[in-house]
Amino acid sequence: MVGPRRRAREIALQVLHVMDVSPELDADAALKRTFEHLMSDRGVVEEDEARESGDALPARPDRALVEELVRGVGARREELDEILAGLSRNWRVERMAVVERNIIRLALWELKYAPAVPINVVINEAIELAKRFGTSEGAAFVNGLLDRAVTELEIRR
Repeated sequence: MVGPRRRAREIALQVLHVMDVSPELDADAALKRTFEHLMSDRGVVEEDEARESGDALPARPDRALVEELVRGVGARREELDEILAGLSRNWRVERMAVVERNIIRLALWELKYAPAVPINVVINEAIELAKRFGTSEGAAFVNGLLDRAVTELEIRR
């Protein structure tokens, strides 16, 4: 079973993805829409399906963490994209796969603005998100860029 913090990162990634492909949505609107969906009948149906199939119930996400991550990345997206552009020497940000781009934005925000989260946790969580939601090469791409970020941005904990 996935813990509440990983589940929060998964939901934050999904919200950031929606914001990326629907630029008219700000963080608050995207969060509202997401949490309305999670609390809707569909969320209950998903829990019922998990119970019936014998699967573990999905962890209840840490809502405060989801909001912190989405608002943080949303507020600093331009800065994060500039960092990302500098790290990805051979790829323009807009040409990256949407999922990987948002995983890296999320991880860069945590590396820069969430000092309580250890560096290895940020990188490992990003790799797991890429394995689950990204392309087949996504995890290696994310890992490479985040390793470079830690070195080039001189992030220490």
